Amino acid sequence: MTNPTSVFFDVGGVLLTNGWDRSCRRAVIDRFDLDWEEFRDRHEFVAQYFEIGKLTLDEYLNRTIFYRERPFSRDAIVTAMKGLSQEIPGSLDIVRKLKTNGVYLATLNNESRELNEHRIESFGLRELFDVFLSSCYLGVKKPEAPMYEMAFDITQRTPSEVLFVDDRTLNLECAADFGMQGLLFSSVEQLGHELTGFGLL
Repeated sequence: MTNPTSVFFDVGGVLLTNGWDRSCRRAVIDRFDLDWEEFRDRHEFVAQYFEIGKLTLDEYLNRTIFYRERPFSRDAIVTAMKGLSQEIPGSLDIVRKLKTNGVYLATLNNESRELNEHRIESFGLRELFDVFLSSCYLGVKKPEAPMYEMAFDITQRTPSEVLFVDDRTLNLECAADFGMQGLLFSSVEQLGHELTGFGLL
């Protein structure tokens, strides 16, 4: 198998902490003393549309939290949501090295538009990545096949040229169906070691 020349990265759980996964949602709901079961039921009805860019953040919050009067502001919730995003120490340093080495870099991630753009801006991702293949822009999510097909169309890379880094096995299994090489992220040290093995670092 030839060494790849491009790397597609998941973001949440690989480069940054997760943006709005179950643990993040629970932390915010508990912080504002909301009913978790009520929120969860409402979230599950609209989450798909939120992540593929069919609902704005305001619309999502209207459906899940601000469908009735609250003793806190919408801005307070948004600030809490955004504040959960943190860099996984060392991951972006590896991306910077790949960039210096001339590797083509893309994100391939599921994220709602406003949180995605907050993370791109706050962590300087625009300076590192050549393209953002995010569910909110493409209108599809991993591990759905169209997500991978659109990634190849947009980047004009063939599957054999791409190494895909993700922290979820299912996403990698579906990518492998297209012939893409996969790397299951478990730690920054492991990531650096395996990328070196692929001749990219």
